[in-house]
Amino acid sequence: MTQQHHVLVVGAGSIGERHARCFAATGRAEVALCELDDARRRAVSLRCGISLSFATWEEALASRPAAVVIATPAHLHVEMARQAMTQDCHVLIEKPLSVSLEGASELQTLATNRGVAAAVAYVYRCHPALTAMRSALLAGKFGTPLQVVAVSGQHFPFYRPAYRETYYTRHETGGGAVQDALTHLVNAVEWLVGPVDRLVADAAHLALPGVTVEDTAHVLTRHGGVLGCFSLNQHQAPNEGTITVICERGAARFEFHHSRWRWMTKPEEAWQEEVYGPLERDALFITQAHHFLDVIEGRAVPTCSLAEAVQTLRVNLAILESARRQAWQVVASHALQAM
Repeated sequence: MTQQHHVLVVGAGSIGERHARCFAATGRAEVALCELDDARRRAVSLRCGISLSFATWEEALASRPAAVVIATPAHLHVEMARQAMTQDCHVLIEKPLSVSLEGASELQTLATNRGVAAAVAYVYRCHPALTAMRSALLAGKFGTPLQVVAVSGQHFPFYRPAYRETYYTRHETGGGAVQDALTHLVNAVEWLVGPVDRLVADAAHLALPGVTVEDTAHVLTRHGGVLGCFSLNQHQAPNEGTITVICERGAARFEFHHSRWRWMTKPEEAWQEEVYGPLERDALFITQAHHFLDVIEGRAVPTCSLAEAVQTLRVNLAILESARRQAWQVVASHALQAM
């Protein structure tokens, strides 16, 4: 008989609803919902077939869930995760981990001391094409990585029409292109070629109506000896994303929008490819939910650990600081320093 886990999803915005729906779809979770807005809580519970819901965080935590999925605005993540871990709950935290480093190292220590599973929901790491490409890179199929180029864009108002009424409007709550979208690419690239150790960035608000946060960002990075380049916007018509890793003996390219990865090892030859789709929109989140339940059961390790998410958080902060100062930034363990 499949083991059932009591999973509490906190926050019933678009991402919280998706987590609730996808954990339920695993057939391995009894999902409860916590949401302050009564109308939203009732509507999401009805759509997701959830019978147990809570109007306050305190009431929800008192129900003693086995695991908590934190899908609230980013500035609330660390404290809510701390409270959940203190109750011995396993925790899956939406990205980004936070909007500052405050409490992040203490959260890692708490997770270790309490013996609870803790992961951050950087869902690109659950994409089968990206996973396959990473395995090939780690196996040395193309030699040492030398350069990485990540390019992504979509029309944010089409996919998230309510963005002007959400966390997105302010950096302090996790908004803007850097913390909302670019962070996915950064985390994925760090997974492929290693952590960013320094960067320079430019970012601006160019197109999205009703907000002032950046909707476009360009970043140059160094990952040890690997040179990186990121370009992202949230206003173009094509919904596309690619990550290309150029190595000593070939190039590998992940194409999110085609659910495939491709490689080429000689000039003028045709791309070779492995296709893993098309994938349904919930597919990666269902995979993520299954994997997190496997972590709880001791059969897997987190796809993105707290330590890895803290590193990506440092990069987020360095990008925003570099864009403000128009200067290179060192991504250090405990501070951001201008070069």
